[in-house]
Amino acid sequence: MDEHEIRLIDHPAQATVGVRRVARTDELGDVFATLLPRVTELLDQLGVRPAGPPFGRYRDRTGDELDVEVGFPVDDDVTLPPVPHGAGSEPRAGVVVAARLPAVRVAEVIHTGPYDGLGATRARVDSWIAEHHLRPLGESWELYEAGPESDPDPATWRTRVVVAITGPAVEAPSPPPHAGAGS
Repeated sequence: MDEHEIRLIDHPAQATVGVRRVARTDELGDVFATLLPRVTELLDQLGVRPAGPPFGRYRDRTGDELDVEVGFPVDDDVTLPPVPHGAGSEPRAGVVVAARLPAVRVAEVIHTGPYDGLGATRARVDSWIAEHHLRPLGESWELYEAGPESDPDPATWRTRVVVAITGPAVEAPSPPPHAGAGS
């Protein structure tokens, strides 16, 4: 199977640690550049190692502003230290969260190349979802499996684009009617 082919998979739940905030689409590069080091520092302080590549999680991705969470998957759920009252109250700084990527059926595809091509890949996934009579659940994420940290050549960058979905092709089929004892 071609890794650039869109496919349906069952995504297992995955514990995560990240920072969540609202951002405009045109500032996502700066948001990631600011928040990923912050999450890395927090994980170091907690003595927790990432269990995979960094991710960007998007909820209800509409319009120019979106709810984004930037972080890392971790092996186990993490309990965060309490935040003093008033600390982190600047909305642009975001809120540190220990969360989970959901156990859900997803459409996923691998995008190879620079990040500025991700919009076209997401549009291809959205079209595929509609063509297959599926519905997005308002949540998607990208796993940045290879990027500028691993190779300066954008042609080698690899991003897994994942969209949580529902619909007839996703839901479990009804069990066949019981045929009876003598059939």
